Parts: sequence; structure tokens; C-alpha cells
Amino acid sequence: MKAVQSKWFFLIFLSLIWGSSFILIKRGLVGLTPFQLGSLRMIFAATFLLIVGFKSLKKIKQHQWKFIALTAMMGTFFPAYLFAIAQTQIDSSISAILNSLTPLGTLVLGALFFGLSFQRRQIFGVLIGLAGSVLLVLSGAVNHPGQNYWFATLAIAGALCYAVNVNLIKKYLSDLTPLSITVGNFAVLLIPAFVVLCCSNFFEVAHLPNVKTSMLFIGILAVAGTCVANVVYFKLIQISSPIFASSVTYMLPLVACFWGILDGESLTLVQGLGAFIVLVGVYLSARK
Repeated sequence: MKAVQSKWFFLIFLSLIWGSSFILIKRGLVGLTPFQLGSLRMIFAATFLLIVGFKSLKKIKQHQWKFIALTAMMGTFFPAYLFAIAQTQIDSSISAILNSLTPLGTLVLGALFFGLSFQRRQIFGVLIGLAGSVLLVLSGAVNHPGQNYWFATLAIAGALCYAVNVNLIKKYLSDLTPLSITVGNFAVLLIPAFVVLCCSNFFEVAHLPNVKTSMLFIGILAVAGTCVANVVYFKLIQISSPIFASSVTYMLPLVACFWGILDGESLTLVQGLGAFIVLVGVYLSARK
């Protein structure tokens, strides 16, 4: 498959998988706390990856491990908890839309710290995207008074972590295979995630039926939404660009909103407008 065709195939594939991640997180939160959920997600993913890809760790050079550890923290560890905590107060569809700020953060942080070139139109796109996110959050706070929309800032922080991760991988780890990066990330995360899980009182409630059901959803999320998707995502970064790779967030909210509507969530007209403005901003910032 040609590189141009491959990158679009990977983009659509990731949109479907990651777009479904937010409803899986919502289901997982029925029986788990955010810290239990985030930790289990990483532990399940790390176990699976180390079984199937342990040998790929040999390809990581000694000097690259510091970047592996850094991308593990920024690309998985912090976002796993940030998005889970955010979804205790905001809808899964809103969380997915705010995740769409990742390309904007990729551009801004890439220009400031990673030597990424940009055009004036792209900066305009960043400003539009930020305006849309503000409208989305403010409208949500007004129309859903029972939800604490300050928690939306945690989803935004998670998107910025993803943006840092994209730039780090492109600049420092492009010569590694996607599987090596992914397995290396989760090898680093396994112990910290287990420590957090032990401090979350998980083992006192693990026998409860609703906890077991939530664990099933998180198992699916870990294998499909984390293991498989991360390998594909890192491959996409390598064959395209950081901005193109992060533009997976164009279609991701559509998938997430579809699941959210099936689950009884709704977007107001103003929130829909805010979401549209965010995606317009992302489109303008990602164009070359």
C-alpha cells in the first residue's frame, strides 16, 4: 500500500478505535474510580504488550530510554487519569471534542520548543479552535448545571500531553519501530500504574459484580484503544507528520458523539456550534 493511501487508512482506523474509547471509559467509571480505571488500563495494556512484543525492547538504545520514559508519561500515564477524572463530571462526547485540541497544541508546542515551522493561517486556526473550545465549555456549564465543567480543563490538559508526546516521538524516536516505542512505554509504566492501583483500594472492591463488568470494558479499551491503536499511531507519525497524525481528532468526535447519543447524551445547538468551530480551527491549523 502506498504511503499516501496507508496514512489515510491508519487515520480512519484510529478514528474508529479512539472515538469509541470515551464511551468505554464512561462504562468503566460505573464500577471503578478514575485512578483504578487509569491504572488497570495501563496494567492490562502493559501485560498484553510485553507478552507479544518483549523482544522489541532490544531495539531501544540506552540513550533513547529517557525519551521512552518521557513519552510514556506524556502520551499515556497522565492522560489516562486526566480523561478518566474529567469524565466523572462531563459527557464522553464533550471529552472527545476537547481531545480535538491536540493538533492545536501540537502546532503551538512544536513551534515553540521543537522547531516546527508554521504559517500565519495555522495560528489563526489555533485561535479559532480555542474560541470554539471556550464556547463549548461555557455552554455546557450553563446547560448542564449538575456537571462541574471545571473538569473540562483536565481533558484539555490531557490533549496538551498528547501534543507534547507527538512532537517528542517525531523528533527523538523516529528511527524506532512503532512496536518498540509502544512496548517500551508500557514497560516503563507498569510499576507506577501498579503502585497507584494499590493505593486506590481496588483490591477491596475487586470482587464486586459491577467492578468486574467495568474491568471487562477497560480490558477492551486497553487492548484495542491503547495497545493496537498506539502502534498504529506511532506508525502514522513516522510515515506522515506530527500535525497530520494528530488530525485523527477530526473524525474522532463524530464517532464519540455517535456512541454518546446512543447512550442518552445530547449536545445543545450552541455546543454543536462550539464543536464545529473547534474542528474548523483544527482543520486550518493542520493544513500546509
